[in-house]
Amino acid sequence: MFDVLIIGGGAAGMQCALVVGSANKTAYAKDKKIGIVMHQKASHLQSALFNNVLGIAPGTTGMDILNEGKKQLATLYPHVSQIHSEKVVSITGNAGNFTVTTNKSSYQSKLVVIALGYTDMFDIEGLKQYMEPHALSPAEKNRIQLKNTNHIVTDGIYVAGTLAGWRSQFAIAAGSGAQVGTDILTLWNDGKHTKVHDKIPT
Repeated sequence: MFDVLIIGGGAAGMQCALVVGSANKTAYAKDKKIGIVMHQKASHLQSALFNNVLGIAPGTTGMDILNEGKKQLATLYPHVSQIHSEKVVSITGNAGNFTVTTNKSSYQSKLVVIALGYTDMFDIEGLKQYMEPHALSPAEKNRIQLKNTNHIVTDGIYVAGTLAGWRSQFAIAAGSGAQVGTDILTLWNDGKHTKVHDKIPT
């Protein structure tokens, strides 16, 4: 049983995993089981070139981010389980007891974060009733989002990144993933608003 299972290994999904994973030294998160299904084949990062993102060297490619992000997550937070080469096909159940079924296996999780792209190829059974046209994309592109309020689709299911209705801009998608990550940490911290970051030792 995962405490949270993140679906999507792009900017929003990996940023969410990094934030949640980095809280392992806190009392409220130290024993939490965290997983991420590394959907990346359809990530818009695959064709991206970054010149206008704070902190990322100009000329960095989206593929660099995808590859280095996986390494960063594995090196710094190895307790976050990375699930590769699997595609989620359905989500059933309720908050506290979801079944996430892939093309190869199935997993139980108390919370689920959906951080996939916003294309109309979205095809996860159990979530299709929440699909709607993307509010910030041209209608002719047929982009979609999952209906949500402050990233919450329904009790126990969060959405992050472009699928949450945000624009396809790296910093925006990553920020959305970070927001969902801190929302989950706040939930685990008995509703006390929290964030997690490191500081230079003094």
